[in-house]
Amino acid sequence: MSPPVNRVHSDEALPAAADIVVIGGGIAGVTAAYHLAKKGHSVALVEKGYVAGEQSSRNWGWCRQQNRDLRELPLAMRAVEMWNGLSEEVGADVGFRRSGLTYLTTRQSDLDAWEGWGEKARQYQMQTRMLSAEEARAMAPHAKGEWIGGVHSPTDGRAEPAMAVPAIAEAARRLGVTIHQDCAARGLETAAGRVSGVVTEKGTIKTSTVLLSGGVWTAMFARHHGIRMPLAGIKSTSFFTGPAPEITTGGISTPDLTIRRRVDGGFTVGISGRGLLELSPHGMLNAQPFWRTFKKRHKLLTIRAGKSFFFGPEALMRWSNDTISPFEKMRTYDPPPQEELITFAKKRLGEVFPQLATVEIKHKYGGLIDFTPDWVPVISAVDKLPGLHVSAGFSGHGFGIGPAAGRLAADIVAGDAPIVDPTPYRYSRLVDGTDLGEPGLM
Repeated sequence: MSPPVNRVHSDEALPAAADIVVIGGGIAGVTAAYHLAKKGHSVALVEKGYVAGEQSSRNWGWCRQQNRDLRELPLAMRAVEMWNGLSEEVGADVGFRRSGLTYLTTRQSDLDAWEGWGEKARQYQMQTRMLSAEEARAMAPHAKGEWIGGVHSPTDGRAEPAMAVPAIAEAARRLGVTIHQDCAARGLETAAGRVSGVVTEKGTIKTSTVLLSGGVWTAMFARHHGIRMPLAGIKSTSFFTGPAPEITTGGISTPDLTIRRRVDGGFTVGISGRGLLELSPHGMLNAQPFWRTFKKRHKLLTIRAGKSFFFGPEALMRWSNDTISPFEKMRTYDPPPQEELITFAKKRLGEVFPQLATVEIKHKYGGLIDFTPDWVPVISAVDKLPGLHVSAGFSGHGFGIGPAAGRLAADIVAGDAPIVDPTPYRYSRLVDGTDLGEPGLM
């Protein structure tokens, strides 16, 4: 069942035209709309379901720089700085607390990887500190395990997904963005080889510029226009608890699970590295670029056939702009959690954090994460169709880097100087034969 989210009111009247139309009401689309409005552009945001209804409310809520892929680190560092002042900027609590994040491990390979990452990250002035076994135990005195060490990032933090994205959306509205929920974008209109409008179920918005930020639905929408978008969907499972002892004010990651303190006094619990890969037509068509990563990480995945072959964002569907689209048939993708993972995580939670052994599971839920082959997002223009831009493929990192990703997308869409080098996020790398290498630390 979908986690609860602060709801945003919709604007009734669909504008006849807008400078920019943003497709998708997750954090990528909402933050981009907010920054575009700050730049003085008229913006309409259309969302098939409701703001933050899918992965933007189902993530762990970590706002981190530690262990980012180095290609993504500059964006992550800008994001954390933006999170730090975001509540004041938007006039509402987004739940951000710069309380630090800690990784603990029983594996020497983890320590070696973290130390190697830290050496490379120093060129970015990243604050990170390796922990000895004694320091690891002292940093997380309530965590039980044979910890041989860890790493601590004091400037990282955590925020509340269910609060943050709606708060930014309301701030965007105050700047003039119109927000249209239960309003699926069916497709694009083109003229003279470039974007000229967005066809929605409620009418057409004339525009020359579109930002497609549809999360796991991005590839299906792009394919409708003959644009290849190699994304892979991995189903995740998480839960959050009722009120619990404050064993940490921030977040702790162990080899099996992560916990993050919530502003309501509970914890959000994630299962590290585990998930469900359902066989799907889209996945089969795009298997080749993911093969290197799959071989490295498949042991923690459950792989099986399921409904994804026929329904949802990874099925192959055809429609026209004047007929009901798949986006209207499934307003919110709400996969069930894997109960075996809930059972596993609840057991491990009690073993690692004995004070949480009897805590109530208040809400459990599934999600679907959109991965690129190199686990680095696409924030880019699409040269094949002038006027179209994409912000997607965040590979489970979208919420944490969301504020800066939205700003970068807005800079690119508006033709302004980008806040960070946009080269690592270019769309073309996914389709032009570029050697994408292997994902960095995640």
